[in-house]
Amino acid sequence: MKKKQIKFLTSVFFLLCCSFLVNAQVTLEKEIKISDLGLHFDGSKVSGGASNTGDNAPYDFFFGRNISAHGDAVKAFGNYVFMTWYRGGKSDRHMMLSRYNKITGVVSTIEFPHRHTGYQNRYWIGESHNTIAVGISPLDGTIHLLYDMHAYSANRPSDGSLANDYFRYSYSVKNAATLPDEDFTIDKFVLDNGAAGDYKHLRTPGNISQSEFVALTYPSFFLNDQGDLLFFMREGGNNNGMYKFSKYDANKGEWQNFTDFNRLNAKSQAGITYNWGLYGDIKYVNGKIRIGFQRRLSNNNDKYQYQNGIYYAYSDDPSGATQWKNYKGESINLPLLDADDIKVMEPGDFVTTNQANKVHIVGNFDWTVTANEDIHFISRVKDNENNVTKFLHTYKPSGASDFITSEDFAGGTALYTSGNDVYLIGLNNGRVFVEKTAGGTHNFERVYEQTGGRQYDHGVVHISNGKAYYYLMEDSSGNAQPLYLQIIDLDIVPLNPLGVDNFTIQSFGETCTDMDNGKVIISGNAKHDYIATIDGKEYEFDKDKTIGSLKPGAYDLSIEVVGKNFNHHYQLNIEEAPTLSGKISIDKKTAKVSVQSGEAPYKVIKNGVQIFETYQSNFSVDVNHGDNIQIKSKTACQGELLKTINLLDDLKAYPNPTSGTFELFIPSDIKTIDLEVYNIRSQLLVSKTYTVKSGKVQLNIADKPKGVYFVKINSNKPSFIKVIKN
Repeated sequence: MKKKQIKFLTSVFFLLCCSFLVNAQVTLEKEIKISDLGLHFDGSKVSGGASNTGDNAPYDFFFGRNISAHGDAVKAFGNYVFMTWYRGGKSDRHMMLSRYNKITGVVSTIEFPHRHTGYQNRYWIGESHNTIAVGISPLDGTIHLLYDMHAYSANRPSDGSLANDYFRYSYSVKNAATLPDEDFTIDKFVLDNGAAGDYKHLRTPGNISQSEFVALTYPSFFLNDQGDLLFFMREGGNNNGMYKFSKYDANKGEWQNFTDFNRLNAKSQAGITYNWGLYGDIKYVNGKIRIGFQRRLSNNNDKYQYQNGIYYAYSDDPSGATQWKNYKGESINLPLLDADDIKVMEPGDFVTTNQANKVHIVGNFDWTVTANEDIHFISRVKDNENNVTKFLHTYKPSGASDFITSEDFAGGTALYTSGNDVYLIGLNNGRVFVEKTAGGTHNFERVYEQTGGRQYDHGVVHISNGKAYYYLMEDSSGNAQPLYLQIIDLDIVPLNPLGVDNFTIQSFGETCTDMDNGKVIISGNAKHDYIATIDGKEYEFDKDKTIGSLKPGAYDLSIEVVGKNFNHHYQLNIEEAPTLSGKISIDKKTAKVSVQSGEAPYKVIKNGVQIFETYQSNFSVDVNHGDNIQIKSKTACQGELLKTINLLDDLKAYPNPTSGTFELFIPSDIKTIDLEVYNIRSQLLVSKTYTVKSGKVQLNIADKPKGVYFVKINSNKPSFIKVIKN
């Protein structure tokens, strides 16, 4: 049965227009060990030309120490949490994907053949940018992985060693995200052009030009309210970069063309003196695509060592393609040319140094927007002349004209909002803490703090549906260190039946043609009296409801909140049952199967015996002459693919043309074969049963005139080979 989720509850920021919170206590729900072998760079910072000190030496690095539990490496989806990492030590480096099942408690891990690349393809120099972002499409259950190759191209590195490998992307078959633990295996990922063991694609599926995938870095996935999966990356370098984002079309299994937020080479535009790049995030928050970042200007003589400023904009268009505005509500055009059009404030104003390259603004930056449109930023600024570090909280209450910045702030890693409350999450002396304030205020109160137990070196937070998923590396030693997942319940219980995320709607297509057994599952958060109307029929319920016996087609679903004069509206589609279709082609002693439609997994049966089951739509089977191949889909009524292998269909003569003697290569399991030779006038010249020796039969037409001849192979399905005598 095909499943399609129409509206997705679990998103990066869980927002309610009118939340009612049951205040009790923020608690650590669970801590799970993911691995003892998370790759970490435990050596020294070295130059890009550093020599290989050997796999048993500490792992030196170029930028920073962190590679596992780093980047956009953790996502929650339904009952699962997905995490990417690299396995240590230095000689291993294999890319890994783990999935924690919150119901069974099982951590399932897939090892990919791909390995940490290292700085400019020198594996012995650790490259902290080479993280792996993970995203899940709720509309088709696919898993997507984007590797950060740090803006490589055909000529970067200069030796050309990554000329054909500067972009990497992996993705799964549909519904792989929710498979049972034992089925969460690497064969659910799509091979690159069917190449065995290669799950690393050099572009995303779709019509985006290959030139768009050059020099990209910092991948990150996010979701909108419609359940669409989007990703963004930065193209270009640190001080001449642009953000671009793309949306996944779950119906086609393809990515749409990029939308460019800003433009490279900005100084080529009138009135702009310097090029600039971005360090920040694009998110879907409170019903809008929004961007917040710090800028890196190509002015090497100012006081900033790297970044400066805080910049923010949002779009009233759910796709983010149009209708962009700065925080004042003033319209801006894409691609943005001048970052000052959306500037919020300057953290460098809060330290005293004015010396060149002495203001350091890197790390501890995040932002969020409450349901009431209170805007909050956290940042860090360091004065390297006077050795002063300040953590800043910059915020603008809804309706206010200006931002307020507080220096009385402990700092943090991630901001999260539910309703009109803001949560701050981070590490303090290696242990997790959570603080909370009302939107538009600076009244942070510590509501959770881990006071004992193991300490962590670093981590990355994903917050979803009222819970924080803190993916952490223990503060240990060596280049293979333990990884943990902490699930922290923020004690946010949505009780509002009018909330835009109150319902999750899932549609299931019919299983077999003309059965009309499609269904819709409605899952609510707030318990209340509701009436669902679909196809003119009404269904009463108070929280969850399943509506079945639906024919294929498009439907409007309305859910009335009884007594509130309010309706939720959804559009959904019940898909027709797929039929198994595809082709089986023969290449020597290999049957190549290509499935065009039908529900996976596919059972592969040879001579009446099932030999394997696969989720891949393109795969191969070793065959011999006379084998019967049968391909079945998950649901029997979808049909099957059948083929009897006749290796004689593809016989060839060698040499051809010939001066007289030539050979036919015959399958080795055939001992004798009946052959006939005809001339161009269809006159029979030879009719004989030949003995096959070492897989070959030799024929001789040396006594025949020059011209065209035909050799007929007499089998269950006769075939002809054209032979030219010269």
